Order: sequence, then C-alpha cells, then structure tokens
Amino acid sequence: MATEGPAVRRVQVAEHPRRAYRLLWIFCSSYGCRTRYINSCGTCENTRSPAGQYQSLVPEHFGLSDVTGMNCLVDGNIPPSSGLSSSSALVCCAGLVTLTVLGMNLSKVELAEICAKSEHYIGTEGGGMDQSISFLAEEGTAKLIEFSPLRATDVKLPSGAVFVIANSCVEMNKAATSHFNIRVMECRLAAKLLAKHKCLSWEEVLRLEEVQAKLGVSLEEMLLITEDALHSEPYSPEEICRCLGISLQELKTQILSPNTQDVLSFKLYQRAKHVYSEAARVLQFKKICEEAPDNTVQLLGELMNQSHVSCRDMYECSCPELDQLVDICRKFGAQGSRLTGAGWGGCTVSIVPADKLSSFLANVHEAYYQRSNRSLVPEKQSLFATKPGGGALVFLEA
Repeated sequence: MATEGPAVRRVQVAEHPRRAYRLLWIFCSSYGCRTRYINSCGTCENTRSPAGQYQSLVPEHFGLSDVTGMNCLVDGNIPPSSGLSSSSALVCCAGLVTLTVLGMNLSKVELAEICAKSEHYIGTEGGGMDQSISFLAEEGTAKLIEFSPLRATDVKLPSGAVFVIANSCVEMNKAATSHFNIRVMECRLAAKLLAKHKCLSWEEVLRLEEVQAKLGVSLEEMLLITEDALHSEPYSPEEICRCLGISLQELKTQILSPNTQDVLSFKLYQRAKHVYSEAARVLQFKKICEEAPDNTVQLLGELMNQSHVSCRDMYECSCPELDQLVDICRKFGAQGSRLTGAGWGGCTVSIVPADKLSSFLANVHEAYYQRSNRSLVPEKQSLFATKPGGGALVFLEA
C-alpha cells in the first residue's frame, strides 16, 4: 500500500495480463518478483532500480523541487527474468502510484515514454514497447505499437486460436549481461553504415527504422539494400571506423555504450536482416488478422515459426532450452511457436487451435517439465493460456 501524510490512503494498482498475470496490490511485479519497499517518492532501496528513478524523472518533468514522500509495498507473481516484462510492469506501476500520490496527471503516451526512459538508468538500452502496451492495452484486442510518434492500433486476433505461454525456466537478467546492449549497438552501427552507403547524414542516425524513413522505401527494399551494403562476415571495430571515417576513440566514446566498448566483432548484416524482416512479419501478421482467411491460424503460425528461426539464426538471441521448447510445442499441436521477450532464456509464445488446448497443455507439461527438475517450478508460472487484457489501472480506497 502507499501512504502519505498523517492520514493513510490505500492505492491499489492492477495491470493487464499482457502475456501472463494480472498485477495485484500496489506493484504486482518487481524486478526479480520479490517483496520490496519503495521509499521517498518512489526511490527504491536498490538505487539502481528503474522504479527508483522517478526520484529525478517525475520532479524533472513537472519542474518540482519539493516532492511528497511515500512508502510502498511491492508484491507480484510474474516469474522473474522470464521475458514477460516484470521489470517494466514494476516501473509502470511505480509511475502510476507516484503520480497518484503527487496528485498529478500525465497522458498514457507521456507516461509510457517516461517509464521507458527510466529503465535506461540501469544500463539497458531498451526500447518502449513493453511500457507502451502496459498503458495502451485494451481488453479483447492485440495492439500494433508504432513509434515516432507513439501510437497503438487495434488488431483483432482469430477466435479459433489461443496463445499459450511456456516458460523455459532459463533466467536471463538483461541488466547483468551485455548481450542485449550488444544487439542494440550492432543495430545502431548497421544503421549508420547503411546511411553512409546511401549518402545520408549517418552521424544523426541511431535506428534502422530511421534509414528506411529517410529513404522512403519499403521494408522489402531495405532488405535488398542491406544485401548490397553489408557483408555477412563480422565487422571488427577497426573496419567500422574505416567505413565511417572515424577513429577508434570516437567509435568507443561517441557511439558505443560503456559495456560494449571492448567487443571485438559486430554482426551487422545479420542484425539488420532480422530487424527489417521481423518488421515485415509484424505488418503481415496484422494484414492476415484483418483479412481473416479460412487458414488464418495456419498463416499466423508460419509467421511465428519464421520469427523464431530469425531470432535464433540472425539475431542469435535464443538458447538450446528455448529451441527445445519451441520444437515440443510444435510437435503437440501449436501452429506456430517462438521465443518472446529479450531472449537468451525466458518464455515462448505459441498459437494453438482452441480445440487442441487441453491436450497441448498436458503433453507439453509432460514432455518439457515432468521429465526434468523443471517440474519444481509452479505450474501457473510455467505453462498457461492467455489473452489480451486492459492496461494498468489505479484503484483508490478511502
């Protein structure tokens, strides 16, 4: 509960079951899913917690110099480091609670952008998708999230299929490793080399999407440009410097993040191919849902299967356990299955015909969980069906 002043006010926050669970009580998910206290205007005892960054972000946004303090109890049931956005759920709920205690309001879009920025304080160069869907989600519909500017479009999912989450039980802490940031930097470097190849002002380019937007071409055309401009062999830092006409010191201090400055090779071609092809699959997925042909579930499943192959081979963010789980899900009736979240562990998401759900759950549980010590993981946190729910909410009790 959150309190302020001599009178106690109870603030209850719930969030959509986006991939897994509904958030309960004040913050129903913490980074690592452990009970934790948040003190003094959202500052967490763990000073590197993104939830704690509201100490500076909220006053900075509103130009406040004296902020009301509060105490909050954190609890949750989202499996930690499972690719189900437990840390983003904490940040978003922390944002709502902080604004509520301060008696202030922000639009959902503004709040999503601030929450995304706050997560950068732990050193992870993440985007804003998780925070955006946490606030913009609506019950009964998936959302196509687009940026620059941030916006969300309804996508009606097929009624004859269910999306099932399966936890590989391999935990991946993005903030404790450099894997995630290396991929971000590889995409940034690929964008700069592609921009240089097309005679654009590469110094200002940070994202692959920016290159496409500046050129005004389709995703399919960007894939062809990638084939022409980048080679499949890894790039050394020295080669990147030659391509861009900069020094190694400039590369390290002006482009790379602190925990990627000692990386010896970068796979630019593979990362760009994955990003552009994955973006094309997202739009194709939306188109199929809109057109709703008789074989909708099959077509969506094929896109999901292609996505996992690309994540595994081109972006290289899978792991043996995820690959095994994907194969098991397909074997027992999923039309498509892929990793979800950042990767290197965490969960898969599978599209399963509704009439096969019961047998699918039973068979996957036996094949992946009962035949190993993974059966020790609570079943409700390892394998379950899900559907789109509403975004984060605040309930006030006098």
